[in-house]
Amino acid sequence: MVSFLPFEIIAAVRFLKEGLVQTFLIIIGVAVGVSVIVFMSALLNGVQGNILSRVLSTQAQVVISPAKDTNHAVFQSADAKVLRVLQSRTQRQGNVDQWRKLQANLTRMDGVEVVSPMAAGPVLLVRGATTRSVSFTGVEPDQYYHFIDIPSDIIAGTSRITGQDILIGKDLAEDLGLRVNDKILVRGSTGASQTLAIAGIFDLGNKGFNQRTVIAMLNTAQNILGMIGNVTTIDLTLQDPYTANEVADLLAATNKVQADSWIRTNAQFFSAMRTQNISFGAIRASVAVSIILGIASVLVVSVVQRSKEIGILRAMGASQGQMMRVFLVQGGIVGFIGSIAGSLLARGFIALWAVLAVNPDGTPFFNISISPNLYMITAVLATICGVLAASVPALRASRLDPVVAIRG
Repeated sequence: MVSFLPFEIIAAVRFLKEGLVQTFLIIIGVAVGVSVIVFMSALLNGVQGNILSRVLSTQAQVVISPAKDTNHAVFQSADAKVLRVLQSRTQRQGNVDQWRKLQANLTRMDGVEVVSPMAAGPVLLVRGATTRSVSFTGVEPDQYYHFIDIPSDIIAGTSRITGQDILIGKDLAEDLGLRVNDKILVRGSTGASQTLAIAGIFDLGNKGFNQRTVIAMLNTAQNILGMIGNVTTIDLTLQDPYTANEVADLLAATNKVQADSWIRTNAQFFSAMRTQNISFGAIRASVAVSIILGIASVLVVSVVQRSKEIGILRAMGASQGQMMRVFLVQGGIVGFIGSIAGSLLARGFIALWAVLAVNPDGTPFFNISISPNLYMITAVLATICGVLAASVPALRASRLDPVVAIRG
């Protein structure tokens, strides 16, 4: 079987076996470097995925709201350089015009997964002598729960609501001393009020949302807020969250509405993510350079140690190209084997992380997993790095003069 292998592979494997200690050490070095790259890549994906899920857990991906009021000049003159200096108009709480027709069109739009109308505004919660100003949000639960997963975050009661009850956050419940089935008076700015029961208490892990948001049925909120039959926003969930900017721009251009994407709303978050990616990229690049230099240094020593053998092989008819390929194959073998060992080591690091990085209740901070594609990409890149690292030693080996090499 071995006799059918090319000369370059036979010679490369033999050289690696003869310098077994050196080969073992460089494979360990490659494995450690690869494990660091794989583990850091998985960790970065886990961190960003966890942050992203938290960001999207309390907001829609695209929010459609009424177009802003604009000022218009009272007169116009072709000769005037300055028509009028106008102060920006104070924006009022508006309603989305013809929202049911818009909702039907959005439901049929490609890339849109969920369309959720919402009526929101400030109200006062009155419990005895205590009042609290909160944001009163009226929704259609079947749609709203698709992008804000209230049912999985209920800590008491139920997420099922009717026109006679509401959901409140954990922090708000603690501040007002409320429990499930307690009743509270909800008073809108127009004077309308209604006594509602607490159906459930949720905890989204966001204190601001937990403390300031009350969720009710859409028609209940419309009655209390004085916007019968109207909504303040329409929230969208997309099949691909990263297309939010394009969808928002398209909706704003084709409808008389304002459309905001979660990407623009969280611009600082994306700036932090880009900085994080650059930092991790620099670290990975440094580790890759270290791997290349380590392989190159070992193979350079190998060329020096085996100069007589190289000279004999050249004298027996081996060409310069064959000798070059022998060392290139060595670099590729070392890189490939090191990548496999490094991937296994990275899995061990992830298992250790799952044990050590846990919350007080024993649950993990966030889940880390390695995509099968990452293993393949790492193996290919490590093999290429090994070949590149071997290029200088290979070139040196191919240029050895057989006579000089044999004489030593």
